[in-house]
Amino acid sequence: MFTAKKLNYDVTALQPYMSEETLRFHHGKHYQTYIDNLNRLIAGAKYEDMSLEEIIKQTAFSIDDVSVFNNAAQVFNHEFFFEHMAPQGKRRPDAALLKKIEAAFGSYENFEKEFKSAALAQFGSGWAWLVEDDKGGLQIIKTANADNPIARGLKPLMTIDVWEHAYYLDYQNRRGDFADAFLAHLINW
Repeated sequence: MFTAKKLNYDVTALQPYMSEETLRFHHGKHYQTYIDNLNRLIAGAKYEDMSLEEIIKQTAFSIDDVSVFNNAAQVFNHEFFFEHMAPQGKRRPDAALLKKIEAAFGSYENFEKEFKSAALAQFGSGWAWLVEDDKGGLQIIKTANADNPIARGLKPLMTIDVWEHAYYLDYQNRRGDFADAFLAHLINW
């Protein structure tokens, strides 16, 4: 069974870019609900002893297990998002990844521009991701709802949550302002 991972920072630590209220709702309510739902769905089922990644891979394209996939993927997506934010985090990746980003996107600044563009272009709820393919190439993708790179055989490196619960209390309908704040102040490579 899964339990909520504790944040690596205090719920007030991301202010003013993410409020305590947003973080309490996002981590304590939304994320916790996905965990509770997943645990209920896998209790006594073949997925009960699998890792999140295994559950995601096993259920990604299964019509019969859509609810299991949605909740497992959302647990993973949220944990990945929360782990890659920090109040005074690392704003640039390490030298090796930075070099790959510059090779793939021309510059780190161009990566940020394309990453933000993907976040803004995601219609409705979802995610923007920096991913690595099986040949080591980097891409920016966007996914709707619970979809994620693992389901597509890709390795996630960075994500931004563009579901409204991630930013609406602080930014209302200004998703672009949230993406700017994330890239300038919250991202933690």
